[in-house]
Amino acid sequence: MSAAEGPLVVGVDTSTQSTKALVVDVATGQVVASGQASHTVTTGAGRESDPRQWWNALCEALSQCGDAAREAAAVSIGGQQHGLVTLDAHGEPVRPALLWNDVRSAPQADRLIEELGGAKAWAERTGSVPGASFTVTKWAWLAEHEPEAVRAVKAVRLPHDYLTERLTGQGTTDRGDASGTGWWASGTEAYDTEVLAHVGLDPALLPRVVRPGEVAGTVRDGHDLPFSKGTLVAAGTGDNAAAALGLGLRPGTPVLSLGTSGTVYAVSTHRPADPTGTVAGFADARGDWLPLACTLNCTLAVDRVAALLGLDREAVEPGTGVTLLPYLDGERTPNLPGASGLLHGLRHDTTGGQLLQAAYDGAVHSLLGALDLVLDADADRSAPLLLIGGGARGRAWQQTVRRLSGRPVQVPEAKELVALGAAAQAAGLLTGEDPAAVARRWDTARGPVLDAVERDQATLDRISEVLSDASPLLGRGTDAG
Repeated sequence: MSAAEGPLVVGVDTSTQSTKALVVDVATGQVVASGQASHTVTTGAGRESDPRQWWNALCEALSQCGDAAREAAAVSIGGQQHGLVTLDAHGEPVRPALLWNDVRSAPQADRLIEELGGAKAWAERTGSVPGASFTVTKWAWLAEHEPEAVRAVKAVRLPHDYLTERLTGQGTTDRGDASGTGWWASGTEAYDTEVLAHVGLDPALLPRVVRPGEVAGTVRDGHDLPFSKGTLVAAGTGDNAAAALGLGLRPGTPVLSLGTSGTVYAVSTHRPADPTGTVAGFADARGDWLPLACTLNCTLAVDRVAALLGLDREAVEPGTGVTLLPYLDGERTPNLPGASGLLHGLRHDTTGGQLLQAAYDGAVHSLLGALDLVLDADADRSAPLLLIGGGARGRAWQQTVRRLSGRPVQVPEAKELVALGAAAQAAGLLTGEDPAAVARRWDTARGPVLDAVERDQATLDRISEVLSDASPLLGRGTDAG
């Protein structure tokens, strides 16, 4: 371990597929130790994980950090959004968590929108129009399909809340992650009692919403982690809000994140309320807002296409006639939860590399279609697009985003921005600084800028036309069993 100048903090990213932990020097932002352990997710009709494996993964990731983790003065946990964690009276899971990419609650989402005033009313109330990803729809699904499980529930948490509570013994969340539930009202910044009553959820089962900069608690006795009793614990937040902190994001700077899911977002000082449902009106972890659009299918879907073709993920070839909509898990943007992948324009001379490029194009098309919607009207449309996430360092992803956006693209050198954002939040507890200012002091967004190229409008138009023509077919869905 390198000598540290200042106190140490731990930032955690508990994502869909793994938990990552970083030990960071508050003074310099240097990562002095790191660890990672994987999770499992069910396949088939649903997407579920046992929350206890997140805790075990956290223990393993921190054990890999060695003595550095024992010296940490504060810790914060960033995590996958929306997941429904149901606990019994002993704090044990009633059933596996329903994850963000479990789309079985699509019918419940449609029903809730209709029953509580329509899409516009929902956007004005909660900032977002709930889709199958949102926690409120998952609770409605659970109440309909597993009423015995619902009767056993004594606490409802989000994934990052679950781990924070196991550290502190107190049920807490933050405004950023709470804003993705569908039962937190963005106008009043409080739980919406009408929504909760409508879905039969007692507000007493929900965690307290911790204010930005507030200490959520301290590490208690009786855990398996290398923290001292009394170590400060920050509120944590959802993964996208944590990444925004990790970048030190200022209002108006666009971000495109390439992970299992794909997201585009920007910090805004204006509370968003998009009645179309394309943009989710999330809160950020500081007190501003994080309008965001999400696709379910991003790197995982493109990698699956590469595997089916027997190609390396970088083995793309240019092509002009083939369109692939890689909606392998349904889709959120556009809102087609029952959709499957669709291929159009296949010819005898179409190559595997062209099919793979078409998968990249289809994924990026969905994200760029929402980019202008998340930016405020006065945002600089020529500013570099920050490209982050697991796919950001892939040359094929970089070139596809450049070609289809027509914008310069900046690729931050810093890795694990969700965990870095959590670390910046923990550091803010110690120094009194704004966590985003901490990240800017650490210079986390530093990285090469790829110049803009001419926008490939012809490809964007072709994909849009295929999507429009195929909407009835895509909306029909397939049997996910």
